[in-house]
Amino acid sequence: MQQPTKVPHYTKYHPRWFRPRVSVYWWLGQWQYLRFILRELSSVFVALTVIMTLLELRAVVQGPVAYARFQHQLAKPGVILISLISLFFVLFHTITWFNLTPRAMAVKVAGKRIPEWLVAAPNYLIWIVVSGAISLLILRG
Repeated sequence: MQQPTKVPHYTKYHPRWFRPRVSVYWWLGQWQYLRFILRELSSVFVALTVIMTLLELRAVVQGPVAYARFQHQLAKPGVILISLISLFFVLFHTITWFNLTPRAMAVKVAGKRIPEWLVAAPNYLIWIVVSGAISLLILRG
């Protein structure tokens, strides 16, 4: 005759596991975690900048009156503040992205990994050249 089996008592967590309480703001404790969260947040501002650029292109296509109206909207203090915050986050995003590039790309020459700055430097150089060319194009008309 078989003994009836006992139904085990289940708990949410294993009884021997220690689970310390962690604050929702745990990432504020160290700069590396804060930088990671800010970098992830910066993607929202990159997207906002892309949207603003697309809206500006649409206004240009619609003609001078629409573009003047768009420029008038951009001159509002709230939009200027958001644009400055977006500029900060886009620069932060770009710099951190370029600094992470050497870690994502293990470039080897003759079996030896080249220094990180040799991988990151071309990114910065191209960024400066393209920014300069766009600035000349805009400022000289």
